[in-house]
Amino acid sequence: QVQLQESGGGLVQAGGSLRLSCVASGRAAGRYVMGWFRQAAGKEREFVAGISWYGGRTAYADSVKGRFTISRDNVRNFLYLQMNSLKPEDTAVYYCAADPSVANNIMTTTSEYDYWGQGTQVTVSS
Repeated sequence: QVQLQESGGGLVQAGGSLRLSCVASGRAAGRYVMGWFRQAAGKEREFVAGISWYGGRTAYADSVKGRFTISRDNVRNFLYLQMNSLKPEDTAVYYCAADPSVANNIMTTTSEYDYWGQGTQVTVSS
């Protein structure tokens, strides 16, 4: 069982930056593929970025490539999402998620992730 807690959301102007954090607690938190997802009002939850167990591999949605960076600190059990050059269309609730599968593959669908945080709101004004 893993518990996840996000922080770092807020209101920012277009072109600005935010850094989201997610702390994981529980059993073997460092051996989960981790991901960031987001859900805008009236839309489905979508994949943003993912990272393998030890951070050697990452994956990004096309819409955030070159602007967002995912990273993790397995000593402190933290997951991060650095978001630069933010756009109004990045406005959403952002969730961190953990995939407990023994295969160290970065999955992009919500059904592959068993554990979720409560979400943090990111609002980008134009």
